Amino acid sequence: MSSKTGPIRVIHFGLGPIGAGVVRQVAGRKGFKIVAAVDIDPAKVGRDLGEVAGVGRALKVKVSADARTAIKASRPDVAVLCTNSSLKKVLPQIETIVKLRVPIVSTTEELAYPTKANMRYARAIHQLAKTYKVAILGTGVNPGFVMDALPIMLTGVCERVDAIHIDRIQDARIRRLPFQQKIGAGLTRAQFQQKVDDASVRHVGLAESVSMIADALGWKLDRITDEIQPKIASEAVSSEFLAVEPGFVCGIVQDGVGYRDGKAVITLHMEAYLGAPESFDAVEITGSPALKMKMAGGVHGDVATASITVNSLPKVLDVAPGLHTMRDMPLPSFFGGTR
Repeated sequence: MSSKTGPIRVIHFGLGPIGAGVVRQVAGRKGFKIVAAVDIDPAKVGRDLGEVAGVGRALKVKVSADARTAIKASRPDVAVLCTNSSLKKVLPQIETIVKLRVPIVSTTEELAYPTKANMRYARAIHQLAKTYKVAILGTGVNPGFVMDALPIMLTGVCERVDAIHIDRIQDARIRRLPFQQKIGAGLTRAQFQQKVDDASVRHVGLAESVSMIADALGWKLDRITDEIQPKIASEAVSSEFLAVEPGFVCGIVQDGVGYRDGKAVITLHMEAYLGAPESFDAVEITGSPALKMKMAGGVHGDVATASITVNSLPKVLDVAPGLHTMRDMPLPSFFGGTR
């Protein structure tokens, strides 16, 4: 348990849909006190955070564009970082926060379990955190829970695991606009492929989740593949934000697969598209005992990402300095503000 008493003082970096969702939860829960907020959007700077994040009331915290000044003035216990999926792009932001000795919980997907491609950045962050004696955690719902931490936990009752197959099927109509854009909804096939090629349409996190599972199980993988296909609308479908005509892309089908000794042993299958007839998350473990688990309705990505971020804030204060993942963190749980 942390020696911290009183409410946890929180500073928020990044006030997009997910960052704003985190603000609303922190503002509505006991045990937290929002002391500062930072965003680079000129339309948000200078305004009350409650207004910017849609809290429904003033929080008496003005959004700042200057991270260093905001940290020094507010003396936070922990920072929430919700700005970008790329580890390389958030590295300067992490440096600024950590050098002022503030722990971080971030929704940066590539931070959730760094792969070989990002390992040099992860090592630099880990060393930085140890030097300044703070902990950093990358988390979220996917990566961070449904396609990695949850199936890892389920294997805890197995005497043998031969393979793991995970399905995440989502009706993207209930998701935020940036997510619908990230899965290519409304594009033509050619536009979709162009954006896949420049990496602006894709789900970031499957390779990270495959790597986390493999390392937890002690498996050395030959390779990891990450393949993306468009989901084409067979009839007109729309969300609050977008309308898709038949023949256009309504979402994405993506598979991350880990191979061991030439065999596919970890398969993460994800479909996110407007109009999916059923949303669910399912895990199937081939082994002894064989296990199957299905969550009807699925885990709401936006709500769950904000929730696991908020619930991780007190936990990151209790762990050793360095870069952490959900694989080595204490078991996640709801935090109701009992400190």
